[in-house]
Amino acid sequence: MEMSVERQLIVFDFDWSLADQDSDRWIFEVLAPDLRRKMKNLKEEFQWTDLVAQTLRELHARGGTREDIEGALKIMPFHPAMKRAVQAAKAKANPKSTFLCLSNANSVFINTILKEKGLETLFDQIVTNPAEWESSGLLRVRRRVDPSGPQHECLVGCSPNMCKGEELDAFIAQHQPTYDRIIYIGDGSNDFCPILRMRSQDIVFCRSYRGLQKRIDKEGASCGLKAQVRYWAGAWEAEELFSKL
Repeated sequence: MEMSVERQLIVFDFDWSLADQDSDRWIFEVLAPDLRRKMKNLKEEFQWTDLVAQTLRELHARGGTREDIEGALKIMPFHPAMKRAVQAAKAKANPKSTFLCLSNANSVFINTILKEKGLETLFDQIVTNPAEWESSGLLRVRRRVDPSGPQHECLVGCSPNMCKGEELDAFIAQHQPTYDRIIYIGDGSNDFCPILRMRSQDIVFCRSYRGLQKRIDKEGASCGLKAQVRYWAGAWEAEELFSKL
């Protein structure tokens, strides 16, 4: 018999997890494919958040506007089944769910898309890279962890801009009593660190065939992964998983 769950934390990665695309790459694929190609060529040489910020400056210098970027974000693929799933989970009184977003995208991309989909009140907290519009129309993006200050201490392989595991631990510590169950929806290799912090009653909804599944298959046992893992490929399958909670 399953344990009683009254309070649960639902944690979402954003790109390829809640949304059905990668926002950092998508806007350049839509607005400036040559810059997208340049990013692909340079991604091994630069920290990713810094590369996105640099490419946004290049887009702005050639006349790219705030309206262009917002327009591209508003048409980014977002599956109706995922929207149904999170709205249904949010509406349930039992268990009562708290929603947390842990993303390596940025605050402007995420909030623009959520507002467009009518989901601006979904998350209780969004932890991501800060971004703001300048009066000139430039979107300025910065790392969450400032490169000139103290760095995170992750040993699992999180990007320098943010350790998702440390961020998850910090959120849980600030929201006591502890949650009866944590659900984590992710797809990328940087989602591996936070799921190692989860317990045997917690559940990972892992998107199939991507970086997170590869790390679970290769390192899960040796790294002591305790959480249950359930796989989904399309958002309609994630909706099925949510319906069975």
